[in-house]
Amino acid sequence: MKLIVGIGGMTNGGKTTLTNSLLRALPNCCVIHQDDFFKPQDQIAVGEDGFKQWDVLESLDMEAMLDTVQAWLSSPQKFARAHGVSVQPEASDTHILLLEGFLLYSYKPLKYRQEMEANAVEVVYLDGMKSREELFREVLEDIQNSLLNHSQESAPSLARPARPQGPGRGCGHRTARPAVSQPDIV
Repeated sequence: MKLIVGIGGMTNGGKTTLTNSLLRALPNCCVIHQDDFFKPQDQIAVGEDGFKQWDVLESLDMEAMLDTVQAWLSSPQKFARAHGVSVQPEASDTHILLLEGFLLYSYKPLKYRQEMEANAVEVVYLDGMKSREELFREVLEDIQNSLLNHSQESAPSLARPARPQGPGRGCGHRTARPAVSQPDIV
């Protein structure tokens, strides 16, 4: 089973902390950080204020990021080995990819709500006022439930409906159950 977990949210909102905690807790788990896809410095626009505009989507090479996701999709085992992740024999049929970034859901293929809903993607907003440990436990439980539900069912289903849970400070993650041949996206 392939599962993709996207973690998006504001800068300094705890995305990397959550991602690193999940990476340690989940089997056969790889991560792609959006920050690794900034364009070269000479390609970053300068704003009216005279500063480079690092915080806009145009500063990122999102096509390269999506190509990297496709590389994982085509062979999660090979991707894991190339990134120093040991495949655990007891979970060798489970592969998880964490996508993390502050503009993760601003890029057209990941952005539009109607498209997401048409592809059975669920958005879960996390309460940024909760402790790091509470947020971690909540997301880990959702992922574990997705893995468990997938192993027990062959029909697509969603773990729970999308719902707002706070002042919008926290991260968001999305869950999908597309066709069996496609990876699940959380």
